[in-house]
Amino acid sequence: MRTITLGLSGIQVTELCFGALPIGPNQKDVPADEAAEVIAEALRAGINFVDTAEIYKTYPYIREAVRRTGIQPVIATKSPASTYEDMCESVEKALAELAVSKLDIFLLHAARVGEDVFEKRAGALQCLLDYKARGIINAVGISTHDAKVAALAADRDDIDVLFPILNIKGLGILNGSRADMENAAARAMNARKGVYLMKALGGGNLAGDYEASMEYARGFANGRAALAVGMVNTDELAMNVKYFNGESIEEYRAGLKTVPKKRFLVVPQLCAGCGNCVEACHSGAARLEAGRAVIDDGKCVTCGYCVGACGMFAIRMV
Repeated sequence: MRTITLGLSGIQVTELCFGALPIGPNQKDVPADEAAEVIAEALRAGINFVDTAEIYKTYPYIREAVRRTGIQPVIATKSPASTYEDMCESVEKALAELAVSKLDIFLLHAARVGEDVFEKRAGALQCLLDYKARGIINAVGISTHDAKVAALAADRDDIDVLFPILNIKGLGILNGSRADMENAAARAMNARKGVYLMKALGGGNLAGDYEASMEYARGFANGRAALAVGMVNTDELAMNVKYFNGESIEEYRAGLKTVPKKRFLVVPQLCAGCGNCVEACHSGAARLEAGRAVIDDGKCVTCGYCVGACGMFAIRMV
């Protein structure tokens, strides 16, 4: 499998990154033992890059996969913490729950935050930079859906890695178009920052156009950026590995055309109308109507952040 160097960080990763969001409680909620084995199979298949986050709640799965295989991948994680103290707690939690002494990549988890993110998260960023200075974090960066934030990150000396959303349809991009995000990501790569792309399949919405979507994302990356792809079972893993290894995926084509669209539904009887899901949604898909939450399928990129924000467990993936 092709490998990518993440800019001046020097971190070597496989072009295909295992995206751990959908396998966790926020989306498919795959049983822990099964989830760990899927990740273990990814490591055995040669994938050396795993993307996760504190709110994905998948640290235990990754730790177990490493234990089973003896293979330590490059792990990128992220936290929505805004203060110095809260980010320090997030870093220590990641170290403990992943059972590692160092973290490869730690990002500001700022999908929805606008151009003032570096002011709002100044304390959190300083915490990450201090851990980097101590040799506990290798590279610091930001995860964003905002084209203007991505452009700002491309010009900052304290950002090593950019993790932007980018797909053929421009789904989920905020404050700009697909072209705007392309320009920002290209600027980051030209500045020799590490770049890896999220949601090449639009949160699963573009799975029916898998090859066209992947060809677009890989063509844009052009060997300079990796792609984080969410996977929840060994069939998805096998198909992605074959595709990224240049092998035929003919056996999967018929199934790809019939992939059901993932959706999140709100159970009205359980919804408390608190609005936490609206605050958590970076795509503007969640709103309150008559005191109850509603999810707009046309805007939803099925990230599942609303699920994690709902204290009443009223939001379900179907």
